[in-house]
Amino acid sequence: MTRKVFWEDPYRTALETRIATVEGDEVTVEATILYAFSGGQESDHGTLAGLPVLAARKEGRAIRYTMPGGHGLAPGDAAVMTIDWERRHRLMRLHFAAEVVLELALHALPGVEKIGAHIAADKARIDFAWPAPLTPLLESLRAAAQDLVDADRPIVSAFADEAAERRYWEVAGFARVPCGGTHLRRTGEVGTLALRRRNVGRGKERIEITVG
Repeated sequence: MTRKVFWEDPYRTALETRIATVEGDEVTVEATILYAFSGGQESDHGTLAGLPVLAARKEGRAIRYTMPGGHGLAPGDAAVMTIDWERRHRLMRLHFAAEVVLELALHALPGVEKIGAHIAADKARIDFAWPAPLTPLLESLRAAAQDLVDADRPIVSAFADEAAERRYWEVAGFARVPCGGTHLRRTGEVGTLALRRRNVGRGKERIEITVG
C-alpha cells in the first residue's frame, strides 16, 4: 500500500521516495505526493525521477503511475517526485468551492440529487437531478459561499477511519463532509467565486464554479 503523503501535507511539492514495483510503463512508489483522479478531482501533474508522469490511477489502495517508455526505473530505486504546485492549488481551491456550493444547494433544495461532479484546474462543475432551472438560486448560493470564504475559517481534514482510508473535511458550524481529496488549510484561500448555470438535458441542471 502506498503511503499517501498528499493527505499528510497537501502543500508539499517534492518528495524523496522509492520505486516499489515496475510493470512495463507502470510503476508504484513507497510514498507519493501525486494525487490520482478520484471523487471527481483530476490527477496532479508532476515528475518522477526527472521524468514526466503521464497518468495516475487508483488500483485498490495503491496508485499506479504511467511513465514514458524506456524509463529505466527498477524496484528499490530512489527517486524524487515533484508536482505542479500551481495546478494542485487551483484544484484544491476549486474542489473546496464546489463542495461548499454543493452543501448549500442540498440545504436550499430539499430532495435535490447530485448526479455528477468534476474538478479541473480551470473550473469545477456539479450536476443535479432537478426539474427546474437553478438560475434564480445562483446569486444566493454564490453570496453564501463567498461569505464562508471571506471569513477565512480553518478547514480540518482528517481520517474518519484510517484503516479503511476514509477521510473528511470539516468547517466547524458549517459542515463535515466525507471526502478523500486534497484540501486547503483555510477557506480564504479560495478567493473570489463565480457561478454559472447550464442546462445539460431534461431534468438535469449543472452549476459551474470558477475562482478568481
